[in-house]
Amino acid sequence: MKLAVIETGGKQYLVAEGQKIQAEKLDGEAGDKLSFNKVLLLADGDKVEIGKPYLTGKKVSAELTEQKRLPKVITFKYHSKTRYRNKKGHRQPVTMVRILSV
Repeated sequence: MKLAVIETGGKQYLVAEGQKIQAEKLDGEAGDKLSFNKVLLLADGDKVEIGKPYLTGKKVSAELTEQKRLPKVITFKYHSKTRYRNKKGHRQPVTMVRILSV
């Protein structure tokens, strides 16, 4: 089983072929093909390649399956005795990606 560690959106993901991941928002629409060039590690059975920091010439191909937003997170600030209340909501945009090949 081939595994890879890729970096996108400032985060690292351990991926395998056929796996679906939820990554930070990427440009594109459903059905678009993506290529992740920032590969930090490749593992194929007992053979392991580690980059310093990235592996040159290696890439992970993927397909963008869906653009969506996560449920709303509410922040509420309150200071007692000063009539201060601050309520804000935030919905983080994310991209669903299916890994095609490692």
